[in-house]
Amino acid sequence: MDLSIWIQTPTDWGMLFMSAFIIGMSKTGIQGLSLISVPLMALTFGAKSSTGLILPILCTADLVAVLYYRRIAEWKYVFKLLPTALMGFVLALLVDKIVPPDGFKHLMGGCLVIVMLVMFWSERNGKENRLSSCWWYGPLFGLLGGFTTMIGNAAGPVMAIYLLSVKMPKYSFIGTNAWFFLVINYLKIPVQILAWDNITKQSLILDAYTIPFILLGGVAGIILIKRLPERGFRNFTTAVTSLSVLMLFI
Repeated sequence: MDLSIWIQTPTDWGMLFMSAFIIGMSKTGIQGLSLISVPLMALTFGAKSSTGLILPILCTADLVAVLYYRRIAEWKYVFKLLPTALMGFVLALLVDKIVPPDGFKHLMGGCLVIVMLVMFWSERNGKENRLSSCWWYGPLFGLLGGFTTMIGNAAGPVMAIYLLSVKMPKYSFIGTNAWFFLVINYLKIPVQILAWDNITKQSLILDAYTIPFILLGGVAGIILIKRLPERGFRNFTTAVTSLSVLMLFI
């Protein structure tokens, strides 16, 4: 099948494979890295087209992460976030044609900056993040996560900030994140096909070429996470997530 509609130069292949590697490593290791691949894919393949191309890559990487970390997850957090994440889906579909995507990116970035500042303040003063115990805290992040993942596959930092703020240990962090996004991303597939029509036979064939790079990234993430101590994991994840949030303003 002719893939020239997607691939014009060797650089396009390079961007695709590098993005797949980054996503694989993010899902099994350092959360938030996957957002780096979003602008790379958008610049290479177009903003809307890239969301349909990147979703099957995310789904494959989610499956790899769940198979490896399948017994490690804090299910109470998954169930706390899922209902409002589905509401975020609906909200994104309703407002998709009304508000410019850049406006949403900046709004989400602003919200996440505020939450991160609260988290940093709490840690610096040796205090618990009192907001995390409020009944609305988890559902709010679920709503933000569902909304941002539909608008631009950009929910990684949302989930990372939430799990960092509740001080989850690294393996529970990764397992919970993996299961949450496995459910969320697979639920997005029918919406992308039926409502947005940006997953095609050609894009799926192109996605199939990325599987080896997703697996390589997954292995790299697993190796990296084993070598990082608990505090190192938290600091590294915080740094990558902060960078990802700043990218929402670009």
